[in-house]
Amino acid sequence: MSRTRILALVGVLVVWAAVSYGNRMLGVMAPALLPTPGEVATVFAETVRDGSLPRHVATSLARVAVGFGLAAVAALALGLLAAMCVPVRLMVEPIIEFVRPIPPLAFLPMFLVWFGLGEGSKVAFIGYTTFFPMFVAIAAAVLRVDVTLLRAAASLGAGHLDLIRRVILPAALPGIIVALRLGFALALFVIVGAEFMGADAGLGHLIMEGRTFFVPAQIVMGALVLGLLGSIVNALLLATERRLFRWREAGATS
Repeated sequence: MSRTRILALVGVLVVWAAVSYGNRMLGVMAPALLPTPGEVATVFAETVRDGSLPRHVATSLARVAVGFGLAAVAALALGLLAAMCVPVRLMVEPIIEFVRPIPPLAFLPMFLVWFGLGEGSKVAFIGYTTFFPMFVAIAAAVLRVDVTLLRAAASLGAGHLDLIRRVILPAALPGIIVALRLGFALALFVIVGAEFMGADAGLGHLIMEGRTFFVPAQIVMGALVLGLLGSIVNALLLATERRLFRWREAGATS
């Protein structure tokens, strides 16, 4: 992590500490409504010690991994197909553009009715939410691939699979990585809502538990853990992109 990013994070922490501890001294609002970094750290240590936080994190990550993974595979396959086949694109685009603006949370009660209160409703809800933005981003990235590259590869005898594997996917990789980053961030966003209802574990359940028993420090801690998980996955995706580009550039110069 660069020094600038570290300084930015430290700056946010300092501002949070100054505001929360200052509020405690001045009494602008009830201290319980604005937890301090120390209170959040205490809740974090307690939940790690008793094993509840690792259990909640593992449960949420498992749900996100399955729902996001299925949606990513579907978005990549359909995005490639729609971008490369005009009839498919003309058929799929109106449906996507009609359904995509509907807020996913509006369908959450229906997912609970269709799939029950178990894991199926949460996985399906995550998949539904993340599929549409990833599909649109992946299709757009493929459509931006330079036609000259495709024609040059075809003139050298490349078949459809070779074009996809050696030309389209490498050229569209930056857009695909952005789509995956966006999709994972949305998956973390909606898992909280999905776990508010019919869940006995997960970070969303942890946050709802903090609301039910009025423990604001637990709510803030759960939100910060979600942000940390999102940042870690985002960094991993960016590192993967850099490594893939390094291999591609090495292959191009060899």
